[in-house]
Amino acid sequence: MNASPCLDSAYAVRYIRVGSKMTTIKLGVLRESWPKEARVAVVPASIPELSKSGFEVWVEAGAGRAAGYSDDEYASKGARVTSSRAEVLASAVLLQVWAAGLSPDDEDLERLAPGTIVVGLVDPLGRPARAQVVAARGVTLVALEMIPRITRAQSMDVLSSMATISGYKAVLLAAERLPRMFPMLMTAAGTISPARVFVIGAGVAGLQACATAKRLGAIVRAYDVRAAVKEQVQSVGAKFVEIAVAAGDAEDKGGYAKALGEDFYERQRALMAEVVAESDVVITTALIPGQKSPVLVTEPMVKSMARGSVIVDLAAERGGNCALTKPDQTIDAEGVLVLGPTNLPSTVPFHASQMYSKNVTSLLKQIYRKDSRDLNFDDEITRAVVVASGGKVVLERVRGLLDEASGSATGSASGSASGSAGASTGVSEGA
Repeated sequence: MNASPCLDSAYAVRYIRVGSKMTTIKLGVLRESWPKEARVAVVPASIPELSKSGFEVWVEAGAGRAAGYSDDEYASKGARVTSSRAEVLASAVLLQVWAAGLSPDDEDLERLAPGTIVVGLVDPLGRPARAQVVAARGVTLVALEMIPRITRAQSMDVLSSMATISGYKAVLLAAERLPRMFPMLMTAAGTISPARVFVIGAGVAGLQACATAKRLGAIVRAYDVRAAVKEQVQSVGAKFVEIAVAAGDAEDKGGYAKALGEDFYERQRALMAEVVAESDVVITTALIPGQKSPVLVTEPMVKSMARGSVIVDLAAERGGNCALTKPDQTIDAEGVLVLGPTNLPSTVPFHASQMYSKNVTSLLKQIYRKDSRDLNFDDEITRAVVVASGGKVVLERVRGLLDEASGSATGSASGSASGSAGASTGVSEGA
């Protein structure tokens, strides 16, 4: 029996039906349009797995080129490669790194049919007004940042994957800019003392930074408001810095570090000042989802560091953990360099794409019903990640933020204002 296009689904997009049985869903992978983004949402190795799960994968020509994946590799794995962006946008499911509509300048949103399912990084807690714009278009929006912290969702956890890369790359950036070597060396010219690295925040990014710095031979110390991570810090070869300040409940239900009162941060900074002054490298990772980053390293603390020291601030996208941080800039503060990178995973695009692709493939297999090819809202993972559906914002946390915004002064309701803030790259301190 011949396959024929079926346009009678609730999504009003292309499915393929054989007789009475739904066989495949058209899935599109776009070339990323976000500035300086080199990742791709799906790598060739994931195509066979997606095909077995009922998806027909269409890839925009050149989508994986910047990450090191050729069009021929996609085609050899069974993907349909096309130079028409419009043809890919006509997919039932669209996989992206940065979701369509995240930026006010994104033209792709207006080209999507109502009911299209868009899966990607959405930053729903940082820019809820943009989620509302996407919802008004009738698009179903799936936010990868909202993957719940439960055991069966670990293979889908994009934030942890990207945080791993950011922690690794932060150490390499510091090593490149530091005017000394990391390891201790015994040479004929004398003994070279090891670099001293202090990592603030022991989530996935922080732990990877500790492990990488240790492998390079540095003396590594780390601190986190969650005393429970002490063993994890020690397991990667770092020393946990004990700071006797009661943090109370420092972790939210999702496993992320949460914002604490300014009084706590003030006492914390005072006790950390001595450790910062002794360090050659400080790497900060305290990024609170949807909120301004807490300032942990003050200007006097920066000035207390020796000339040539380096600070790498992984929370730069939300203001930074260092008082002097500027997003995507390097500040020279009397000889101390303060780096504020905002999208480090994109600088390691081959492996970042590989990890991202595995995460999103695992998610799709989980949230779709195998019989009807509809989203399975009976599953807690589906309910946690779907931000918008049926023309409205459905995720309670995002609705709450929108209600707060609508209750504030008129004039603060511009989605473009929220859309202009730095986008989340998935480097949460709690990741």
